[in-house]
Amino acid sequence: MALLVHLLACAFGTGSWVAINGLWVELPLIVNELPEGWYLPSYLTVIIQLANVGPLLVTLMYKFCPGRLTEVIVVYMILSIGTVSCFLLAFFWKETTVVAGELHSTAFLIITFFLSLLDCTSSVTFLPFMMQLPAQYLTTYFIGEGLSGFIPGLVALGQGVGMTKCVNVTQGWDNMTETNVTSSQADHYTTESQYQPANFSTEIFFFFLAGMMGLCLVAFIFLTRIPRNFERSCENLVADQVVYTASSGLENSGKDPTGEAESNELTISVNLQKQEASTLPSKARYSGKQFAFMYFLVAWVNSLTNGVLPSVQTYSCMPYGNAVYHLSAALGSMANPVACTIAMFFPNRSLMLLGSLSLAGTGFGAYNMAMAAMSPCPLLQNSLGGGVLIVLSWIFFVGTLSYVKVMVGLILRDKSHSALVWCGVAVQMGSMVGALAMFPLINVYYLFKSGDSCNTNCSI
Repeated sequence: MALLVHLLACAFGTGSWVAINGLWVELPLIVNELPEGWYLPSYLTVIIQLANVGPLLVTLMYKFCPGRLTEVIVVYMILSIGTVSCFLLAFFWKETTVVAGELHSTAFLIITFFLSLLDCTSSVTFLPFMMQLPAQYLTTYFIGEGLSGFIPGLVALGQGVGMTKCVNVTQGWDNMTETNVTSSQADHYTTESQYQPANFSTEIFFFFLAGMMGLCLVAFIFLTRIPRNFERSCENLVADQVVYTASSGLENSGKDPTGEAESNELTISVNLQKQEASTLPSKARYSGKQFAFMYFLVAWVNSLTNGVLPSVQTYSCMPYGNAVYHLSAALGSMANPVACTIAMFFPNRSLMLLGSLSLAGTGFGAYNMAMAAMSPCPLLQNSLGGGVLIVLSWIFFVGTLSYVKVMVGLILRDKSHSALVWCGVAVQMGSMVGALAMFPLINVYYLFKSGDSCNTNCSI
């Protein structure tokens, strides 16, 4: 029964961010099909930030209407919406309409908003529900939350990305009516990129995401039906074993337990307290400046990872080819849960180390941003080393800053509940500022240039 509950908690955790993580790793195939093109990631970052209205409403309900909002009902609603949205995405992601005189993929963007609403709201509904279960299942839930980024990235690697070919295309002059125009004058040739299909289609990938959301919904249904007596037995299991062992030793000794029992129980209690003290992290004292530094780290790191750099990933990777963009998106998505796992087994709360890692991650991000600014002709564009370098830069950028986010969150969690609340505020503020700052730079002022590797002349 315990193993089954662990599996259910893990499957439930995978539904937290699997939809949005899946969209990000599928972007290398989507940007070539939708009219937004290389601008699409900047649209997604803003949509995800707008979807934070979901957790805001839930938080306000908790604050001003306590007891009226049931987590179970909210989780049922958002998981159902997420599953249906993934199915609809598989059918309508290519549908476009004209908005303000320009062609836009309105169906894709609207469905993405609902998926973002699900994932953002899961942060304030999934955890309160998991707190109703014994504590050991919370760790399994976080493992599942990490898999929500790892599994889509793994599937995307298996999906692959089609090879790009440069072909000459003949374009006729339809309006030529003069009889003296020769055939060579009536036709002209252009070179364009043609993308070969991947191992399986984008529609199949979206059906896979819908299946994962459906699995999460089924796991949640079973979790809500766990017998309460099973939960109590799990919570009291360790204490019952300690009492039983102590009493068994007394009964077998044949001595009067009047005074000796108290001594044995006191010894066991002291030993347990020493053991717990040795396993729990020591609570260090931090000054006001150190807390301000930690909140600055949280805001800065999240502005880079959730707003600034994702908006320009196409510009930094696509000039090196579709395969490079595909690998940077998939492996970068997998770097996040790997970094969280490393933080779980090798925690380090040194603020100097966290600051150094933040500086290193910012350096990787600066390189990615520089390559995006140089688009469509970044450094080492036509060499294998340039592609390898940009992929590694994205992996280390995500990995180092993800470790910083986890460790700062653990420090603030041990401090107090209010410190963790302000940590969440810093996360959202940093992400929102990063996304909103990049959107006009990309879509209004056009500071980043897209290009076609077959038509772009980057010779110096």
